[in-house]
This record gives sequence, structure tokens and C-alpha cells, in this order.
Amino acid sequence: MPRSGGSSKPKSDYAIQTVTNALRMLEVFHTETEMGVSDLARRLGLHKNNAFRLLATLELAGYIQQTPETELYHLGPRCLELAHAFARSHTLMRQARPILEELARDCGETAHLGVLSRGDRGDEVVHLDGVQPAQLVLTGSRVGERLPAHCTALGKVLLAHAPGYGAPSATAAAARGLAAERREHPLGRYTEATVTDRDKLAEELRGVQLRGYATDLEEFCAGLQCVAAPVRDASQRVVAAISLSGPSLRLTEEALHGAAAAAITKAAARLSRELGSAA
Repeated sequence: MPRSGGSSKPKSDYAIQTVTNALRMLEVFHTETEMGVSDLARRLGLHKNNAFRLLATLELAGYIQQTPETELYHLGPRCLELAHAFARSHTLMRQARPILEELARDCGETAHLGVLSRGDRGDEVVHLDGVQPAQLVLTGSRVGERLPAHCTALGKVLLAHAPGYGAPSATAAAARGLAAERREHPLGRYTEATVTDRDKLAEELRGVQLRGYATDLEEFCAGLQCVAAPVRDASQRVVAAISLSGPSLRLTEEALHGAAAAAITKAAARLSRELGSAA
């Protein structure tokens, strides 16, 4: 068994490549509804026979299904069962749900809960849950989606408190490693408003730390604006964030920094208290 002390090997040294490839295959379906074995093999850089063996194994376990008419593959019901099990067992999601529902009802905008993740494309925000209001014009739910952190309100508020940005790293070497790793992933441009310069992003994140919330002014999607605030646990560590998003014609910049910011910071503070934070 690997030791837990500082001299132990990194966990990556114990990774099983076949399992890693199977998980990579499942993750392809974050963005693809259906795919054939040849396309999957090319996407993952695998031989077609190896891709087929992985698909067959996942299909037998219920994580992948094949459409007989097209011979294309898609996610199976076991993935949904795992998602529901995760939601049932996740304290954060259970406690956040009524707060999200209240936010969406009272503010008339879509509310989301998200966490930060390191993906193949760099820092991303994973949307764990979301609630939509009763509006004719609204933003869609992003539950289950991974979006770039640098141009979303949820992502920016999480980055502002992440190691290498706002939170201290364990060592100076760790901080340098994080910075170097991030430089390997350029900041993608999604709209004319997207910040793609890391120095400018760092400056904006310092402002997020000071005011306690982040905004997205049509930086990821034209016509969409958002505001988000951090959620802390009992150790005062930022573990998640919640947001309000809506069309820019209704959720204006003035509204973002006014009523919406007040509502989201109040809701985030409430969820933080329920998680044991004294703040």
C-alpha cells in the first residue's frame, strides 16, 4: 500500500491505464450525444480494437448502450443511477437545493451550484445542480456541464479562492508548478468580452476577492450575464459557488452589482453557515 507521508509516490504512479482510458471514453459523452467506435478511437488516440473492447466492457456493465439502427454508442442508465446516488449522498447538494429554489423563485433568474475542476482544457467549473424560474425568457440549465472557469461568474469566484490565485499553495514550488501548468492552457476566447490575458484575469480576481462576488458580462455567451458568490465549509475553505444567470436585457450590469449581487452573497452566506462556516 502507498504510504500517506510526504515521501510517498504521487497517485498518478498507481493509475491503471485501461481504467483511465475507460473513464476518458465516458467523458467524451460530456459533449457528444452519440459516437461510433472509429470516431471514439480517433478521439482518444486508441487502436480501434482497443476502443471496441472498452465499449463492450462498459456496455456489459450498463454504462454504455448501442443504438442497433445506427450502431452508434451513447451513455447507459448506470450513469444516471450513479448521478442520482451522488446527489443523494452529497451534503453540499442536499443543502444547496432549497436555497437554489428560493433564489430562482425570488429573483426570477436561473440559479446554479458549481465546483472547480482541473480538466484537459485547464480550469473548468462543473455545474452540479440548477433551478430555473417561471419565466418566458430565461437561460438554460447547465447541470452536468463543464465550462471554462476564466469567463464564467462561477468559475471566476472559484478561481479567486483557488491555490495559485487567492488561496495559498502548500509550498512555493507547488505555486510555481500550478502557474506553469496553467500557462500550458491558453485562455480561450468565446465572445468579444472574454478576458484572454492572464495578467488581466489575475487583476480581476483580486477585485473578486475584495468585493465578495464575481460577474460574467457576456464573456462566455453573448446576451447572457451572471453573478456568483463563494460557499465556504467549516474550515473557511471555499468548496463551491452559487450563481444567478439571465438574459442581459433583464439582468443588466446595474442589476448584477445591485439586487442580484446582494441576493447571491446572502444566499451563499446562508449555505456556508449550513455547512458549518462561522463567516
